[in-house]
Formats: sequence, structure tokens, C-alpha cells
Amino acid sequence: MFDALRKFLSDLTAGDKHPARFEDNDYRLAAAALLVHVAAIDGEVTPVERERLHAIIKQRFDLDEAATDELVAEATQAEQQAVDLYHFTSLINRTLDEAGRRRVVEMMWEIVYADGRVTEFEDNLLWRAADLLGVSSRERIELRRHVAGEQTRDGQDG
Repeated sequence: MFDALRKFLSDLTAGDKHPARFEDNDYRLAAAALLVHVAAIDGEVTPVERERLHAIIKQRFDLDEAATDELVAEATQAEQQAVDLYHFTSLINRTLDEAGRRRVVEMMWEIVYADGRVTEFEDNLLWRAADLLGVSSRERIELRRHVAGEQTRDGQDG
């Protein structure tokens, strides 16, 4: 009982750890969990994928470093506990409009292309997730081409 009270007071005063900013019904948590899933689908999250994941989440959700780290940690935990994509995609469908759902698919492609290659697992995951998000095959392919083109240009410029 005393520990629970101490934890509650610590959370209130933002002691070592502030209360979670991202509730289970926050579309950002669902979207970030999908991004974590994309990064991990081929069996390994490379340092490049990890950095890209962090950068995308920070930029697209306009978060500071601490909030980005927290969202990535919570999304990783949510992704590990999930049994399917539906939990995340249904929340995103209820929360975001069509343009917002397309942006989620675009972010997923950005993670896929972070390491410069697309595996069949990643391609299949994007097909399933886009379908669940109501993003057509045509739009999914256009988003893929758009992201792939940006990655190619970035690689040539850098």
C-alpha cells in the first residue's frame, strides 16, 4: 500500500518517471507500434532502422526527445503484446481520416526503405496493413514509389 502511494506521488510530481503520455487509445501509439512491427518483421532491427524509426516518430508527431523515447518504448511493448495488426489498425481507422491513414502507410514505407532493401515479409506486411487501413493497392504502390524515389535521391545526394 505504501509503495502504491509513493508511486502515485512520484508520478504526480514527475519524479524519476513521469506518467505515461500515450494512452492505449492514442492513435500515435498504434501508429508507432505498426512502425516498430515493420522495423522488426525481418527478424532484426538494425541501427539504421532504429534511428529512422526515432526520427520519423519525432518529426511526424512533433515530439521532443523524451516523448519520442517514451513513445518508442511503449510502442515496442504494445507491439510485442499484440496478436495481430487489427488492434492497431482499427484504432487508427476510428481516429484518422483517409489522408492520415495514407500518412501512416507512408511512414511504414519509410521504415521499410531505411536499410535500402525490401524483404517479402515487409512487402506482405505493408499490403496487409494498408488493406486494413483502407488504403487501396494503387495508393499503397504510389506511396511505395514516392518513398523509394526519395530514398534514392537522398542516397545519391549524400
